[in-house]
Amino acid sequence: MPYRLAALVALTLFAVAACGDGGTMSRVQDPFSGGYPMYRDEASGLDVIFGTPDLGVGTQRIAFAVLSRDGLVREPALPVTVRRGDERQRVTARYHPFPTGTRGIYVAQATLPKDGTYVVEVEVTRPGAKVAHLTFPVDVAAKPESIAVGDRAPASRNRLASEVASLAELTTSSQPDPALYRTRIADAVAAGRPLVVVFASPVFCTTPLCGPQVEDLSALARDYVGQAEFIHVDLYENPHEINGDLSRARRTPLLSEWGLHTDEWTFVIGPDGRVAARFEAYAVREEVEGALKAVLGR
Repeated sequence: MPYRLAALVALTLFAVAACGDGGTMSRVQDPFSGGYPMYRDEASGLDVIFGTPDLGVGTQRIAFAVLSRDGLVREPALPVTVRRGDERQRVTARYHPFPTGTRGIYVAQATLPKDGTYVVEVEVTRPGAKVAHLTFPVDVAAKPESIAVGDRAPASRNRLASEVASLAELTTSSQPDPALYRTRIADAVAAGRPLVVVFASPVFCTTPLCGPQVEDLSALARDYVGQAEFIHVDLYENPHEINGDLSRARRTPLLSEWGLHTDEWTFVIGPDGRVAARFEAYAVREEVEGALKAVLGR
């Protein structure tokens, strides 16, 4: 679904003090946020939607989108500074367009050595060569809330196509792929099978950070048939009862098993049953496929 820019007129702002030489951004309370924090810089007219708020100590994936009044910022790369106290780290966030071409996400890798509050500063060159410094806080825990890299995957008992009358009971997708609903996570882990699991709701994709992750999973399943298991778990356990009204929706309890609080996740699990890679918000194919190849020993 397209990003609902019109909804922003009804949002509530509250100030977030920035540190260092960046400007002050305001956090935006967006009802369609999917759990991703959003910050606004009034001076430049730019918004940042932070796609990876569930961070822990270590080398972590940092992902975000930048919006201007004219739409998404799509520069090939943006300089990013991550700092905590006197410690500074400069990294480059590279833009990855989604397969549909209408959206995209910036991704960088940063090392977060200690828990606590960090400051992320994104530099965006505006018309006239003026640089906007978009600065916002990021909380880093000793361990993330979700299942982390190295953790054993939960033995979740996701429902299968063989247990329901229609795939509409398992997914909000309008064109569901039966191959994604034939294996239970618990069974794949117990059998020592490499596994890719996506938690997402294809229809209720309401932020610039959610993309065609389930469609990508189907493509991977076709390309790696017989080499790994590929499973989609919808965010809602009753998609066939929603009919466009989210007030009827019930979140699947599997989200709690995995510690998930935002709206799109991908996990790559090795034959040892442990998480080899985790991706919060949309992960482009090269990210997921790279992690899959690593667990397959390629």
